[in-house]
Amino acid sequence: MIVQLEGQQSILSALQSRQRKFKVVFIKAGAKAESFQELLSEAERQSVPLKYISAQEIENLAHGKTHGGVIALCSPKRPNTFEDLEGIFRRVTNTPLLLLLEGVEDAQHLGYILRSAEALGSQAMLLKKHLWDFDETAVARASSGAFERLPLIRFSEASEMRNLDRFNIKLLGCIANAKRTIYETDLTEPVALAVGGEKRGLSGKLREHCHGFVKIPTAVEGASSLSLTHAACLLLGEAARQRYSTPKSEIRKSKSESNSKNE
Repeated sequence: MIVQLEGQQSILSALQSRQRKFKVVFIKAGAKAESFQELLSEAERQSVPLKYISAQEIENLAHGKTHGGVIALCSPKRPNTFEDLEGIFRRVTNTPLLLLLEGVEDAQHLGYILRSAEALGSQAMLLKKHLWDFDETAVARASSGAFERLPLIRFSEASEMRNLDRFNIKLLGCIANAKRTIYETDLTEPVALAVGGEKRGLSGKLREHCHGFVKIPTAVEGASSLSLTHAACLLLGEAARQRYSTPKSEIRKSKSESNSKNE
């Protein structure tokens, strides 16, 4: 099977991750070499064939309009499994933080979530296997390279969540009627944050494996629920705030030192 990647960021990230086998990289003829220098250098290091074609040929090949004059043909990204988690956690120093999506219906939204998950400190994403039916081109383009770097673990059954126990990771489900809000929950410990699909929410089977539940409070009572994309980002954003924000005691100390210097 051949996958098409579009855009310099997606292709360069895929080359650097070395998880795909590249067949060829097409570049728009007449494009300035300095604009693609890092990509060209990486492709040459890996002996990936480079082919310059006309702007019209690039347009004919492209699925979208944001290709930036570069398209690559390569193998699909290798799917990750729970067995990969041990190696993933061995390579990072931060406390485990995972995002689980039980359902996502749009390739572009999945790409955006991957991009946010990586930026906010998630080490991997879990996704229901039978829901994976997306064009990798669209996911890769929207993720701005995160699709290549962030491990995506596909699972079939909710019972597979038992694999998290050996890493002492708590599974927290995000549901509307939870008693605790995300702001009242300690997200600095090893956690996997689970978000349900757009239509059904978190399934009963997955809830059975959750260690607890949290909710995202709304300012207006009875307001419509958040979209999957925004809910996931808010969950990860709060986890990142708790993990990386400066303690109030240190802020006060910093202000005091600054005031002393200005006197």
